[in-house]
Amino acid sequence: MPEASSPSRYSQLVESIFFDHYAEGVTEFEFNRRELETNAEDLGIKLPRNLGDVIYSIRYRTALPASVLATQPDGKAWIIEGAGRAIYRFRLVSANRVTPRTDLVRTAIPDATPEIIRAYALDDEQALLAIVRYNRLIDIFLGLTTYSLQNHLRTTVTGIGQIEIDELYVGLDRHGCHYVIPVQAKGGKDQIGIVQTTQDIRWVEQKFPDMRCRAIAAQFMDGGIVALFELTLQDDEVRVVQERHYQLVPSDQLDRAAIRNYQD
Repeated sequence: MPEASSPSRYSQLVESIFFDHYAEGVTEFEFNRRELETNAEDLGIKLPRNLGDVIYSIRYRTALPASVLATQPDGKAWIIEGAGRAIYRFRLVSANRVTPRTDLVRTAIPDATPEIIRAYALDDEQALLAIVRYNRLIDIFLGLTTYSLQNHLRTTVTGIGQIEIDELYVGLDRHGCHYVIPVQAKGGKDQIGIVQTTQDIRWVEQKFPDMRCRAIAAQFMDGGIVALFELTLQDDEVRVVQERHYQLVPSDQLDRAAIRNYQD
C-alpha cells in the first residue's frame, strides 16, 4: 500500500472528512484530529506519525480534491484553519493563496550570504530564512532596523491552537516605535497561505497587544529571486500591503545605472 505522504492519499482523507460535514449552503464547519485517524482506518490509509502533515500538505503544497473545489461559490475558496487544540475548521474565504507577480521589477542587492551557509542549508525554507537574515532584507523591505529574535517558534493562540512561526523579528523605526514582525518562508513547491499569516497576526495581537505587527511572507522564485510580501488582515481577510522582488548578485555584477535609478 502506498505511504500516506502521497498527496492523493491525503486528498482522499480530507475529501472523506469534508463530506462527512458539508451540506449545501454551509460556509464553515469544524472537525477534530481524531477524525483523521478514524477516516484513515475506514479508507485503509496508513497515517504518518505527525498527523499535522496531512493538514499542512493541503494548506501549502497541494490543491483540495476536485469534488471539494466544486462546492466553492464563485469568488470563494475553502481554507483549513485551527479552531482550538486538535480542532480544525473548514471556512469559505475570498482567497487562500498569495503568489508572486510576474511583472514586478527586481531590485539588485549585493549578496552577503556566507558561502558556508549556502553549502549546508538543509532545505529551501532554511536557506530562504538565512538569505533574508544575512542580507537584511526585512530592514530593506520595511525601512526599519530589525533583529531576529527566534526561529521556528512553537506556541499557541487562543481559539486557534498550536502554531509555528518560521522566524520572529523585532524592530524599531526612526521615531522609536517598536514592531513585532512574524515571517513565514516558503520554498520549493510550497505556497504562501493565508492561514499561517492569520495565525501569526493573531498571536502578535495576543502576546504583544501594545506593539505594531508587520507580517511578512517570503517566497523563492525562479532564478533565486526572493519575493517579499507585507500582509495584513482587513475585514477578516488577508490582504497584500506591498510586494517587492530582490535579486542577490555579486557586488562586481551590480548595474551602476540601476543603482542611480533606484534614487528615484
